[in-house]
Amino acid sequence: MGICICKDRQSESDEETIARQNPRDSVNSLSAETDHLVPPIERYDPVHRILDLMVTRQSVDKLVMETLSVIRTFVDNDIEPPESMTQLHMIADSEIGWLTLVRSLAHVVPMDDPLGPAVITLLLDECPLPTKELLEKMAKIFNLSRHQANNGKLCPARQRNICVILGCIAEKLAGPGSTALLTNDVMEFLFTNLDPIFHKSVIIFSLIALEKFAQTSDNKATINQYIKSKTKNPLERLETFVNSSNYLFKQVGFCAQWCLDNLFIKKDRPFTYESIDRSNLNAMLNSNDVSEYLKISADGLTARSDASSFESVRCTYQVDSGVWYYEVTIVTSGVMQIGWATRNSKFLNHEGYGIGDDEYSIAYDGCRQLIWYNAKCSPHQHSCWKPGDILGCLLDVGKSYVIFYLNGKPLPPYTQLFQSARSGFFAAASFMSFQQCEFNFGRTPFKFPPSGVDFQVFNNCATLPDEETIILPRHIRLEKVRQTSVREDSCSLCFDGSATIRLDPCQHTGFCDQCALQLEVCPMCRSKVEERVQIETT
Repeated sequence: MGICICKDRQSESDEETIARQNPRDSVNSLSAETDHLVPPIERYDPVHRILDLMVTRQSVDKLVMETLSVIRTFVDNDIEPPESMTQLHMIADSEIGWLTLVRSLAHVVPMDDPLGPAVITLLLDECPLPTKELLEKMAKIFNLSRHQANNGKLCPARQRNICVILGCIAEKLAGPGSTALLTNDVMEFLFTNLDPIFHKSVIIFSLIALEKFAQTSDNKATINQYIKSKTKNPLERLETFVNSSNYLFKQVGFCAQWCLDNLFIKKDRPFTYESIDRSNLNAMLNSNDVSEYLKISADGLTARSDASSFESVRCTYQVDSGVWYYEVTIVTSGVMQIGWATRNSKFLNHEGYGIGDDEYSIAYDGCRQLIWYNAKCSPHQHSCWKPGDILGCLLDVGKSYVIFYLNGKPLPPYTQLFQSARSGFFAAASFMSFQQCEFNFGRTPFKFPPSGVDFQVFNNCATLPDEETIILPRHIRLEKVRQTSVREDSCSLCFDGSATIRLDPCQHTGFCDQCALQLEVCPMCRSKVEERVQIETT
């Protein structure tokens, strides 16, 4: 189930040539500069009289920090949100409250908490859509033109948080509202941030913000035109970091490469899938068995989510017997649920359900230190994972247990998965916002192979036709779908399988067996699905 707090950490290395700045001083100085932009709430009813008392910089800062401190402990999608979050959403119903919340998010969310950006998105997602006038006031508070005058030397945490906020609002306002937000100051701010002298988290979330803006076609054209006006494409330089041993650099490279392949396409640059080495690639993440917003690398071994939903994927190889092992390198240290699933496991990304959230899957969560099965969690004794850690996943079908390892240290065996499943297992994972990891199905040597265990390796036993190892950019894939004729008996959801299932009691048809398993309600009439019935086809 997909839903952290720390001081801003400034590096003094050559990698980050940024002056030290006290985050508290930054907050106070900004408040002094911008308080005049935020008028007091008009006392026109009792609710707003209460909110007027609540909406001070210090009180909102405190509520944001309280939300950050407790959000990690909220593991059930069905329980009420924390009181601090509820209060923030009430505050954000007014203009003064929305502006104060946005300013607070920019200044108090710390840099080194793995869930900080995700919590910014979580809070803003539930707020009202801002008006054009409100966005203009926000722009004055952020004062991005001053950022340019200072050569971008701001507190890195604030710099990153503004990028997260801009990206979130751009996504919420997709359309004319997003176009109005992409001013010259915003464009210059985001592209200035792509200079490698900046903290790599600033670069990452500038790239993500540009991606969110590009969801609106006019913005996409504007950004592409801006890139063409430059002597060198800054994304091409950043793409070279994709194989770095530094995990922040690695994220920069992945995000830049994904944008170059999917959004900001350069005419003379080959797509990554055309040049990637796919030799001895026999098992990978399945680009045809994945929720809609997950990003998968061209070699099918790295996955990343920058969506506000809980994205999931299974691998290409199914196992029915024997002992199997694979490893995952943790690139980001936030919420991911990684483990084993069957074909019956449901991907309900918008509801926050993924691997470990039904009876057909089990998952390890190294951020919240939990094991997930059937949407229930139990604590484990490993420390919180961090970038560079190796998660090992062992499945023994014959003896009916699963063992998880962190850097070679095993947890006790877990047997719950076999209460509902006996065969048809896949390596699988789910991702909260802004999380990334790399899978090793045996193409390269394992870092911590289990000692004393005779296990099999996906990559040694599986085979993939050459065409199935190619992961196309989304626009090319969609064009191929448009050009492909659809059979009359095709599933109305995936257009791949045959429509052989009827939903009862509503009696609607047109679904294949795999899609029907994912349906809790009928997509046509929204009635609850009680039974899935195989129908005869002629």
